[in-house]
Amino acid sequence: MNVLSTLRRLTGMNLARNTVELAVKRRMEATGATARKAYVDGLDEAELRELVELVVVPESWLFRDPQAFAAAVAFVRQRLAAGARVVRILSVPCAGGEEPYSMAMALFDAGVKPQSFLIDAVDISAACIVRAEAGVFGRNAFRGQELSFRDRYFAWSGEDELYRIDDALRARIRFGQGSILEGELGTARQYDVIFCRNLLIYFDEPTTAAAIERLSDHLANDGMILAGYAEVPSFVRHGFSPLPHRQAFALRKDIKRPGAPARASLPASAPVSSSASPAHRRPPAPVRAVPPTAKAAGSPRPHHGSSTGASATAAPTLAAAGDESLLAHARKLADAGKVLQADSACREFLAQQPESAEAYFILGLLAETSGKPADAEAHLKRCLYLQPDHYEALCHLALLQEQAGNSSAAATLKARAARAFQRQQPQ
Repeated sequence: MNVLSTLRRLTGMNLARNTVELAVKRRMEATGATARKAYVDGLDEAELRELVELVVVPESWLFRDPQAFAAAVAFVRQRLAAGARVVRILSVPCAGGEEPYSMAMALFDAGVKPQSFLIDAVDISAACIVRAEAGVFGRNAFRGQELSFRDRYFAWSGEDELYRIDDALRARIRFGQGSILEGELGTARQYDVIFCRNLLIYFDEPTTAAAIERLSDHLANDGMILAGYAEVPSFVRHGFSPLPHRQAFALRKDIKRPGAPARASLPASAPVSSSASPAHRRPPAPVRAVPPTAKAAGSPRPHHGSSTGASATAAPTLAAAGDESLLAHARKLADAGKVLQADSACREFLAQQPESAEAYFILGLLAETSGKPADAEAHLKRCLYLQPDHYEALCHLALLQEQAGNSSAAATLKARAARAFQRQQPQ
């Protein structure tokens, strides 16, 4: 059995090899296995589930990006005012329940009657579902300045220093284990509102397209979907249009003719995706590859597959000073996972063209892939100094700030990214 390909298939995630190998090592230690081949040959369904739990490391908090919940509440109230009896909401992936519980609290605060909405929450991780159903959270789940909801909806247990959510609120949420790519996705045929934030950035382009198609099938034609800020371009490429809610990253189906969603596209000059690894659902190493269609917009596509920088052959010197083919070569090397060679090619290009924002962006991605956040931050800041509206660089830098705990700086960068993306849309 090829463990890497098996876990990629089971999770739908473009997992890095070192992420999988670390999980295998930990499970071998836990089970007392000493020979890797014997461990792999003996993998059964139960042990594969244990590996899945290790490669999917959820991290979230309550009311993360509150503008999304405000936009969803307004949409729900509009739906009910138009005559809907029950508004159906889906949260996927739901991690430890932070997102669906936040939505339920927001609806309660808005005066929406409990019987007027129902939330399905789905996650591939069985451990996450168990934790979510318990509705118990530690201090780290409460971040930001506005925490009054904690007093309204949680009971404090001083003995174990945990907060337990109100039972009436828990009753409005149905949790279930499942994958966005196969099997049951919630209990409703279609949903009025879907939250799918910070998941697609783990997927390669074919998997992203399949996931968005499935989400589209489960979303009512006039429904709303809430995405992560780095995922909006992927939805736009696959039949969705952004809605004008500031920093909510909400979209709707772009239906231009009866029967099928039209395929909206970005202008040729716009960056179209991000390879950020989100804090919401973050494996130990970056795993997202920018889709091939991004190349036309000048974005690299690092792929964390079988090729590595150490095993790759050295990059040949290609071009005369200033020739863009050298930067294109750097992108191809990044595509192949040849990190050291791509880095060398970028620096050679910068020696010829020191004001290239795209070269600094590629260097930032490569540093992020190599687990060097300080270097990645420096390269991305240089990219933005040269090109302040570089959407992908803004997304990556926002994520680095968020992971470092700099929530204010991250929020500012997200807002800039949202404005940059809106400016790049066709009028």
